[in-house]
Amino acid sequence: MCRRRSGEDHARARRCTLSAEITAPVRRSGAALAAPRRLTALRRAAPALGLFAAARLSGMLCLAVWAWHLGRSPRALLATAWDADWYIKIAANGYGRTLYWPRGVVQSDLAFFPLYPGLMRAVTSVLPVAGGTAGLLVSWTAAGAAAWGIYAVGERLYGRRTASALVLLWGLLPHSIVLSMAYTEPVMTALAAWALWAVLERRWLWAGALAALAGLSRPNAVAVAAAVTAAATVELWRQWRTRGGPGDWRVWVAGAVAPLGWCGYVLSVGVRKGDPLGGYFAVQAAWTSRFDFGVGALRFVRKIATGPVDLGYTMALLITVAGLLLFALLLLERPPLPLLVYTAVLVLITVGGSGFFESKPRFLLPAFPLLLPLAGALTRARPGAAVVATAALAGLSFAYGTYLLTLAPMAL
Repeated sequence: MCRRRSGEDHARARRCTLSAEITAPVRRSGAALAAPRRLTALRRAAPALGLFAAARLSGMLCLAVWAWHLGRSPRALLATAWDADWYIKIAANGYGRTLYWPRGVVQSDLAFFPLYPGLMRAVTSVLPVAGGTAGLLVSWTAAGAAAWGIYAVGERLYGRRTASALVLLWGLLPHSIVLSMAYTEPVMTALAAWALWAVLERRWLWAGALAALAGLSRPNAVAVAAAVTAAATVELWRQWRTRGGPGDWRVWVAGAVAPLGWCGYVLSVGVRKGDPLGGYFAVQAAWTSRFDFGVGALRFVRKIATGPVDLGYTMALLITVAGLLLFALLLLERPPLPLLVYTAVLVLITVGGSGFFESKPRFLLPAFPLLLPLAGALTRARPGAAVVATAALAGLSFAYGTYLLTLAPMAL
């Protein structure tokens, strides 16, 4: 068994047990089992959250300067662009909007999950703000909560330095401008990160509840339910083998509750469409979005390789390939089962999905465990090299984010 140490040595010594983290009994004192007080935990995370806030504020400032130069409104770009407009209308009027396009494309707002527009509507009911501003308030708050949750997961597994690097890298991804927009990724990531932390801490009821909420935020949030349910299944198997009997009721509840949000919305759309199991997927297919094990994505990659395309498509390909490479590196790290399942499902959905190739980087944005190998490398690098790498990533992030919202012709 690994001996307990402090700091980075402690994180390194625990790697031999990371894969079995949720299956082995916790060997800590009762005081250590109690959750640290929220203010104490927030103080520990404050430097990382400050770096994250600085990264995102700098990115928005670059966007604002260029948007003003072009005579455009930064707020409108962040609050109403692309999918944000759909969420604003759902929050204001409920579901029922459908657009019909040539070549049989039918875009129904039933493709969008209800949690985010519900939060927007709640904000507009208590604050005198428009729907787009409400969406930004929800997204910015959720992005901060997500950064804190990512830090909590990273700190628990690898220590404070790696956790801080993980949060900074997440805030400086080339497409991280999405975290500053009225989009659902911040909400999903916040719920996912804290659900994963709850599993690692064996707070099963919290894990199940957060996974269920996450399932109401986005289609690919099924990854959170898969992670919690897989962890609960392994834990119940361990309890049955070591103790006999049915196992802890909290674990049963977590595993049963986790998929309810995602399954509930998918089934409700199916019932509304007259096909309980296939109705939601028919709505997605009408948007030209379906899961075909990557066949459509490969066709689009061939198009990128054989002809001129916009920069956004090339970057989408490069970021997706980088995500696959990072997933391979993550496997070598032998992460705990919940993180592995969560990330694997997100990668599978992104790579195996057809349609909206330009959105694949956004679909990977909640997959923050992919950055764990890079965060570890950044903390081990010499200070000068770490500063240069961070500055280069920041430059790419700010420039590309500005391009996506002001010059790129494709949707996010």
